[in-house]
Amino acid sequence: MTVDISAADRRFSGTPRPRGHRPAPAGTGRRLFAGIGLAGAMAGAAAFAAAPASATSGLANGSFETPVVRPGTFQTFAGGQFIGPWRVTGASVDLIGAGFWQAADGRQSLDLSGGAAGGVIQTFSTRPGVRYEVIYSLAGNPQGPPAVKTGQVFINGALAQNFSFDVTGHTIANMGYVTRAVTFRATGVSTTVQFTSTTNTAFGPVIDDVGVDRCGCGVQGAE
Repeated sequence: MTVDISAADRRFSGTPRPRGHRPAPAGTGRRLFAGIGLAGAMAGAAAFAAAPASATSGLANGSFETPVVRPGTFQTFAGGQFIGPWRVTGASVDLIGAGFWQAADGRQSLDLSGGAAGGVIQTFSTRPGVRYEVIYSLAGNPQGPPAVKTGQVFINGALAQNFSFDVTGHTIANMGYVTRAVTFRATGVSTTVQFTSTTNTAFGPVIDDVGVDRCGCGVQGAE
């Protein structure tokens, strides 16, 4: 059910970016539903059957750009709170502001471990029977142990992927983001995706640039 691209397949250049610099969105033209800028997704969603009111048309706020955190700082969100359309699960997560460390896309990113292991969950519109892939950028908080950060992705509550990231050799200026993907076949007019840390410290896996495609599929591997 999952596609897990190796670090060698798709790796960011690792070249430190100037603090506060906004890079061009990753995968431009690749995403049907991008984390931000949902005009195209809203149009495509019109063809879908009515989804629950809690579902968004495509994954929204996938680069965690809202709410805006004061640059150079982070904000902790406890379980049950919201980061835009994302609901926080587990203990807590940290929303990382611009310049605190390198983002994969835009200015902000998300540490899935706040004070302890946490996560985020979002429901979006899908078409039954259609294959999709959730694509995201993965790194880890390099400021504390353990070196290997671990977590999981769930689709509709079912475990779809275990992931890990080794921060050895990486810094806040060179986070070493890699691209990961999970494929699934929609069974209803809405689907829920959840990212969860299994690193029960304040230094967890980091995600950014989360989006969903109708699957071509754009990465190598088997469902």
